[in-house]
Amino acid sequence: MDAFFAGIEERRHPRLAGAPIVVGADPLNGRGRGVVSTASYAARAYGIRSALPIGRAWRLAEAARAKGLPPAAFLEVDMPHYAEVSRRVMAILRRHVKEVEEASVDEAFLDLSSVAADPWARAEGVAREIKAAILREEGLTASVGIGPNKLVAKIASDREKPDGLTLVRGEEAADFLAPLPVRAIPGVGPKTEARLAALGARAVGDARRFSGDELRKLFGKGGADLYEKLRGRDEAPLVLAWEAKSVGEQETFALDARDPKFLRARLAAIADGVLARVKEGGFRSFRGVALTVRFADFTTVSRATTFDQPIPADGSPAAREAMQFAVLRLFMPFLDRRMNPDRKAVRLVGLRAEKLA
Repeated sequence: MDAFFAGIEERRHPRLAGAPIVVGADPLNGRGRGVVSTASYAARAYGIRSALPIGRAWRLAEAARAKGLPPAAFLEVDMPHYAEVSRRVMAILRRHVKEVEEASVDEAFLDLSSVAADPWARAEGVAREIKAAILREEGLTASVGIGPNKLVAKIASDREKPDGLTLVRGEEAADFLAPLPVRAIPGVGPKTEARLAALGARAVGDARRFSGDELRKLFGKGGADLYEKLRGRDEAPLVLAWEAKSVGEQETFALDARDPKFLRARLAAIADGVLARVKEGGFRSFRGVALTVRFADFTTVSRATTFDQPIPADGSPAAREAMQFAVLRLFMPFLDRRMNPDRKAVRLVGLRAEKLA
């Protein structure tokens, strides 16, 4: 889906049609905490992107407004509404194709290999039918990539946004990828990109000069996988069903906090929220809890514990007491010299229930 959350908000607020839209935390005139969740394409022209600190996004929007450009609309995330729209979009996909992997709230992989004797031509036809149905029924646009595997299809889907369709036949995959930056390959992060660039390989085609053994020496086990991806080869199947490995929540504070009473109270509330989500997810119990603490300087530390006996997801007072006790044990060292010798203020705390049953 194209700028999914922003597209939904534009549909919900017709007066914002074509305007720069930023969905995320409250910017508080540049003093806000949190990040951008989604930016419309008009907002992206201002340099605003997903995961950008919301204060930075506000300053970029103000700089654009000072130049006479349209002001940006900052809107809060409405995840329940977005999830409902996502459910309807996925239902449209399943009307056209049986095998659908929901990769995220706004992205899916579809297996079209058996749709006709000439699957490439028929796949393009099905893709256009799906795009038209989403636009007609939801008023939203989607961009489609068609390729011989998930890797190529994913990269192709980003080539003509918004409202695009890119078809890469099997024999075209290697040539399609060759001029792209190595960062376009899923799994290639900034460190791998920098290391390849230092060796003179900035484009996918450049990186193909390395043998599989050379890439393994450079990047360990991941080198063998990278060797295949650089050539457009990917055997990953569609995942038609998945099981959650953890359930979590986090909170970024409006002001960095040091007060132990405040921090314990917020953690207690987050713990209750996680317990409720575990129960709502249909799980019977969980055997582990992980705590994440981010300090004001953005240093982030995680600690985890595993229980001898699982905590039931029944909402009982005993379960709540066990959860609160486990969280407090994990967090207490962050209030003294054990995990916070410099008495740094806390910016964010988060909890995850793990080892779900």
